[in-house]
Amino acid sequence: MATLLGTVIDGKYEVLKQIGKGGMSVVYLAMDKRLNKQWAVKEIRKTANGKNDEIIVNSLLAEANLMKKLDHTALPRIVDIIDNGETIYVVMDYIEGESLDKILEEYGAQPQELVIEWAKQLCGALDYLHTQKPPIIYRDMKPANVMLKPDGNLKVIDFGIAREYKEKNLADTTVLGTRGYAPPEQHGSRQTDARSDIYALGMTMHHLLTGIDPRPSDYEYIPIRQWNPELSDGLERIIDKCTALDPRDRYQNCGDLMYALQHYEEESEDFKKKQKRKLAVFVTAAAFTAICLVVGIGGRLMSSYVNNQDYDQKISISSSTPYETKVETYLEAIDLFGTDARAYIKLLEAYRDNNLFGDEESQQFTAKYNSYKDSFDTESEDYLELAYEAGITYFYLYSGGDDTFRTRVLKAYPYFQTIVDSGNTDYEYYDISQSYYIVGEFYEEYVVSATSVREPTQEAYEELLASLQDCIDNVENYDYDDAAYIKLTMYEAIADLLNSHRKGFASVGIEEDEVLGLLDTVYEKTNALSVTQERSVEVRDSILDSYEGYVSNIERAYTNTEGRN
Repeated sequence: MATLLGTVIDGKYEVLKQIGKGGMSVVYLAMDKRLNKQWAVKEIRKTANGKNDEIIVNSLLAEANLMKKLDHTALPRIVDIIDNGETIYVVMDYIEGESLDKILEEYGAQPQELVIEWAKQLCGALDYLHTQKPPIIYRDMKPANVMLKPDGNLKVIDFGIAREYKEKNLADTTVLGTRGYAPPEQHGSRQTDARSDIYALGMTMHHLLTGIDPRPSDYEYIPIRQWNPELSDGLERIIDKCTALDPRDRYQNCGDLMYALQHYEEESEDFKKKQKRKLAVFVTAAAFTAICLVVGIGGRLMSSYVNNQDYDQKISISSSTPYETKVETYLEAIDLFGTDARAYIKLLEAYRDNNLFGDEESQQFTAKYNSYKDSFDTESEDYLELAYEAGITYFYLYSGGDDTFRTRVLKAYPYFQTIVDSGNTDYEYYDISQSYYIVGEFYEEYVVSATSVREPTQEAYEELLASLQDCIDNVENYDYDDAAYIKLTMYEAIADLLNSHRKGFASVGIEEDEVLGLLDTVYEKTNALSVTQERSVEVRDSILDSYEGYVSNIERAYTNTEGRN
């Protein structure tokens, strides 16, 4: 029997309406009465009688347990699991939007460039799953399991048959999946692995590009350009490789597939012919130069060509490459071309993806950066991009020194100063960089140690408050793997700053409502975050626990200041 509308589950979640139904589960839209936020609640009834029902219940429970430990922008979060003995309720993100199968139904085959962008997002989500320890194999990639949100981004749903990859297993325990999208090994006697998901993603791309549903029993695979000759032959090669019957003939990991998608035009026959012609022309010219001029000059030209090729190869390594190897490779790339910003940015991304940026990583980065700093074209967009990436990495992730907000701000300050000093107001992140710069300047001028040595002016405090609000707004857009923790550490630091400088705010005439308003913003945003990781929970609880005390402290500071006046 379905849960009645209006029922409040566990005293928190009020059921508003039914939004989905499966064989043994029902999905409701529910309102969190504490947070005033909507969630999707999947109801699983423990009424399994036959073997098949038991498999389905277990798969639904496996879905909840797998998703609970995941944190990726393309995957829904599990925020609560409630088991009352007869029924299990899984509370998760409510995803607005439409599934890709509905879009296919309504509009037919989708534009090539759009499908490629979607494929990159899905490839990134699968790569995240496959690089978990142990790896997670999704096993049910298809348009019906992908939601297109109003902002254009995708969410992968339905983890009912996902499984953790067990290296010594020779076969999966159950045969599950969707005909047409699932690879042969998923319906045979072999174990599924990352290459199985790559097959299903290839079939999903094929369906999206051609509009031809692969599920009917009489379906016959035909390359995409036979359906639409206008499609890229490079993309056709990629999809054909994804959907090879033998897993050994497919892309072996999502990192390799992602690289291919990013360079799909290079897979085309025309491109390869042009490259061969270019190479032939280059070799002929180099040989002629060597004969007619000086062997040494020709050698240097060839060396430069080889170095360029080597550099491009190093900065394009697979996203699934081990962290240590990534860092070493990017450092080698910097040594080849120390004024090319791309390798530095890749190095910072590697640190961030690994949630690791302490003293050792900082010294590694700055040693290379400082070696070539004076040779950079400081007016170029690439250099400003490097400065911005370095600034936000220090601002949000630096864990060295005394591991305080002040330390992170001061480490980031010179990079944002570089952007502001450039005067390039057309640069995409100029305005937010200026906000970060003002926060850094405040700490540089007034907080040179753990306590202020002199009080800021009213103007300095006004600029600081406005910039802190900008920083709060900007951090909302970050989608790093540890985004929730980054936001919380930022909120905690701002709350502490408002409390520490309460007397200064009051003494120079900053409105009390302005200070409390910013503190309320921090509190509201903290309260709205749903987190499960232990360290994120600790920071969130610390902010919420200190809120009332900080409000009292600030109110008392203003009362005392008024009393003296």
